Order: sequence, then C-alpha cells, then structure tokens
Amino acid sequence: MLIRLGYDIELGVTGPTALIALLLLHPDRASDVVEPETLTVDPPLQAVPYFDLFGNRCTRIRVPADVGRVRLRNHFVIRDSGIPDPVVPDAMQHSVADIPTEALAYLLPSRYCEVDSQLLQFAWDTFGTTSLGWARVQAVCDFVHGHLVFDYLSAAVGRTAVGGFTERIGVCRDFAHLAITLCRCLNIPARYVTGYLGDIGVVPDPGPMDFSAWFEAYLGGAWRTFDARHNSPRIGRTAIARGRDAADVPITMVFGPSTLHRFDVLTTEIAG
Repeated sequence: MLIRLGYDIELGVTGPTALIALLLLHPDRASDVVEPETLTVDPPLQAVPYFDLFGNRCTRIRVPADVGRVRLRNHFVIRDSGIPDPVVPDAMQHSVADIPTEALAYLLPSRYCEVDSQLLQFAWDTFGTTSLGWARVQAVCDFVHGHLVFDYLSAAVGRTAVGGFTERIGVCRDFAHLAITLCRCLNIPARYVTGYLGDIGVVPDPGPMDFSAWFEAYLGGAWRTFDARHNSPRIGRTAIARGRDAADVPITMVFGPSTLHRFDVLTTEIAG
C-alpha cells in the first residue's frame, strides 16, 4: 500500500534564535520512499541537515531577529507492506552479559525514565514471575495500557515515568516512558520511538491527527515494536526518530521563547 505522510507546523518566535527539527523520515525507511520528502522552511532560512548521536536525521535552522514566525512543511509518500506490527512470541530475553554493547545504554536511567526509582521494586514484584522474553514485555504493555488513561489535554512536558505511574494519566509518550522504564528495571533494553501512526485498519480516532510515540525492546537479537497505548499490532507505523526517551528526540526544539500557532499532521492511505 501507499501512505501519504506530512505536516504543517508554524511557530512564533521572538528571535534571534536557533531551531532544531527532528521531522525527517528515519533512514531505515529510505528504500520505501515513493514520492520524496520536501521539507519547506517559510520564510526561507539557513537550514543545515545533520545526523545526531542516535542516527536520526535532524535539521538546524538559524532564525534571525526580525522573522516572527517560522513555518515547516513536508509531504511525501512511502510504500508500506500493509502488514501489522510483527508479533514474535518466541523472541527470547538476553542475559545482561549477552546484550550487545550498543544496546546497553537502553538499560540505564534517562531524563524521563527513572530506572533507579520506586519502579524498580514494583517491576520485579509485579512481573518477576512472568515468562522471560516477549511474554514479559507484553505483560508490561498490558499493565501500562490498563493503568494509564489517555487524555490529550493532560499532556505535560515535565511528566516522567514515575509521574505517569502516580497520576495514572497521560498521552502516548507517557505510555511509552512508563513501559520503557519497567522494561529497563527488568533488564530488558528498551528505546523510545516517535513517528507517524494513522488510523489504517482501525476505527478512526475522532481527535486531531498527531505524531505518535511507541517503544522497541531488544529481544531475540533484534529490536521489537511494542505500543503500550494502543496495545495491538498496527498498520503503517513509520519511525522518524529513536532515542533513550522523548528528551533525545523532540519534534522541534527552539532555543528561546516560542509559541505554537499551527500543528497539522497527515498520515493517510492512498486509495487504490
């Protein structure tokens, strides 16, 4: 199937400042691009592409004092298998000694995932007797899915995994942060993913389209997709960026005062 993806984001700035955007498709989907990305910055400003430490495609934009507003637009088409997220029940859990060096960072505490917290004991008390591997991560997802209530209006930039666990409310990033933290507490490497996830194959969500957040756990020698918010395999999931948590992969970061004036996200299957 073909999926059209894109966004139209406008920020008010008081400048001069700098803007970093993580809004380009992740390199692992490059071969699926049918109609190329066309990132447009309005007004035309100096935009420098680069890769961050996690291999994500970033754009650094220099914003002069007299601009006032910056608008970022991008629309493109990718080819997708149309197959839901893979489920691999026999994906094994690795001992810490056998985890690849490059995955060890995803066992450690990070800005929004406080592994060295009250959640450590809770994780072992709650999931310590579940089967190792896929079943244990799925048990974590089942818990988080039932423990948190999704509320778009409850988004809070400072809420961590412990905060979500305590408040029992949040948005997709809060579901991901709590699940990631519980997995790390159980010695399962887990990393945060942000990207596109439309309503293909499911009842459309009446709320506004947005970017989505999910996570990947390292099991059976590969990174496996899990989604604690939706808690079911989905079609058309498309990654933009990966990191330890949301602090590593902000959609936009403005180094100065800013106001969001427009935020439209597009992800839709192309009929036929």
